[in-house]
Amino acid sequence: MDRPYHPLKAALWMLGAVFSFVLMAIAGRRILIEFNTFELMLYRSLVGFALVSLVVWWSPRGFGQLRSSHPASHAKRNFFHYIGQNLWFFAVAVIPLSQLVALEFTNPIWVTILAPLLLGERLTRTGVLAALIGFAGVLIVAQPGSSTLEIGHAAALASAVCFALNTIYTKEIMQHDSVLCVLFWMTLSQGLMSMVISLATNGVPVPDAALIPWLVVVGVTGLSAHYALTSALTHAPATIVAPMEFIRLPIISLVGMWLYAEELRPAVLLGAAVIIAGNLVNLRGRRRVPG
Repeated sequence: MDRPYHPLKAALWMLGAVFSFVLMAIAGRRILIEFNTFELMLYRSLVGFALVSLVVWWSPRGFGQLRSSHPASHAKRNFFHYIGQNLWFFAVAVIPLSQLVALEFTNPIWVTILAPLLLGERLTRTGVLAALIGFAGVLIVAQPGSSTLEIGHAAALASAVCFALNTIYTKEIMQHDSVLCVLFWMTLSQGLMSMVISLATNGVPVPDAALIPWLVVVGVTGLSAHYALTSALTHAPATIVAPMEFIRLPIISLVGMWLYAEELRPAVLLGAAVIIAGNLVNLRGRRRVPG
């Protein structure tokens, strides 16, 4: 018997995820005035690791749930997520927030393209059509040749590819391990990677008192966004939850206009609409696939 859907609860959780992503972008842009992305990721991981460890300690299963029989899958997931997160924060600092989010929406389309190669899933004609529509939307958003910040667009798009790989490997891991297990090894491994890179370059910077609250915000929202998205999916299927995330574009666009005086270009809205159309085609195609 199928579980009953609760779209309203799913929508509330998705609003929590959107709120977390918006706060993460604002805090990240403030931190990157003083830190580079690796230094930001170091403190983000430290805050996240402390919070996850506390929750694991309080949870009924305790630290025993952190044992995994698939460490290689965790390593691959955390590697691609780490690269994607660094690219995402880099893009936060150099392109308008509305363009960043619009390009992020290609994530599900990249999952459709990469899943057949990595998970053995079937690539359907609908999936190919969705990918082509999404690519057309990317060209409209980025407008190649018309912007001086094309490296930022490339970083945003590359981060979406890395997040798609993260989604694929997370799907694989979640068949065996808990969410807390995933978050624990993610924050630990990414903290260690950031520590090594920071020590090998400029050393580990000590934040001043004014920067500490922003670092806490980035660390907390990194976990709350993941938890809210996961919780939304427990109340409704992906075909209902995924379109709810598209509300992030108008919200982040308004934030960019109010806080940073960013111009909202019609091409961004048009390109985002095309990308969203590609996602909706993809979701409808997946819903029709039996099994």
